[in-house]
Amino acid sequence: MSEEDATNSTQAYRRRGSAYAVDRGAGPAVLLAHGTLMDRTMFAPQVSALSDAYRVVAYNLRARTDRYRESYDLDDLADDCAALMDHLGIERAVLGGMSMGGFMGLRFALRYPERLSGLVLIDSIADPHTPEEQETYEEMIAGLRDAPAVPSRLAETVSHLLFGRTTHEERPDLVAEWVERWQTYPPASVVGEVESWLYREGVADRLGEIDVPVLVVHGEEDAALDVERAEPMLDALPDARLARIPAAGHSSNLERPAAVNEAVRTFLDDVA
Repeated sequence: MSEEDATNSTQAYRRRGSAYAVDRGAGPAVLLAHGTLMDRTMFAPQVSALSDAYRVVAYNLRARTDRYRESYDLDDLADDCAALMDHLGIERAVLGGMSMGGFMGLRFALRYPERLSGLVLIDSIADPHTPEEQETYEEMIAGLRDAPAVPSRLAETVSHLLFGRTTHEERPDLVAEWVERWQTYPPASVVGEVESWLYREGVADRLGEIDVPVLVVHGEEDAALDVERAEPMLDALPDARLARIPAAGHSSNLERPAAVNEAVRTFLDDVA
């Protein structure tokens, strides 16, 4: 990351403050990075539950900021995370990332190992998406490149990837809230965040280099990334554990917060 880029990232968070990040509690630092189409508010249950003993920071990645038009990749997002830590005066932290946030988190662990005390991967994987998945996602965002808004039909379709069937049945209000929110996003912001990870290289062959404790959290109803695709990380990482979350899909921390919070708190207490 160039000095100019680092300055831009730091100034962006300083300029927008709480619009970009929420910083609550005191103690060992925990940073939370959201997934595609989500924002920092998806971690509200974790901020509320964990800030009694930890300094919890949930922040918006570039797609949910005024930098969404810039071309960027996962390494840039990892650099942004480091810049945010600098701005907040955080030397080391446990980094939690959901989906795209997890893709970034793995790269942060390899790029800034000295700044990490633990890693939480929520509904995320180390391998790249398959060519078939890449084609599917490319078709989904193709219509957004010149669109005036995110179509309701696309938002409804994506809801079945980001939320499990039990959540659709039992918490339709939660799903509807996010479907409505997605339709307010600038289409270019969605295209940019998908392109930041769609054709990424995998890092499965480098997991042995990550020498901090890792918690893998995964919804058992994840239709976007099946839990079986996360399990190989347990053997490749030097120190990893798995928390399978029943009745939860791709947004397991938002769908079943109590179960996820219990797993994360246990992990944090051990790490801290």
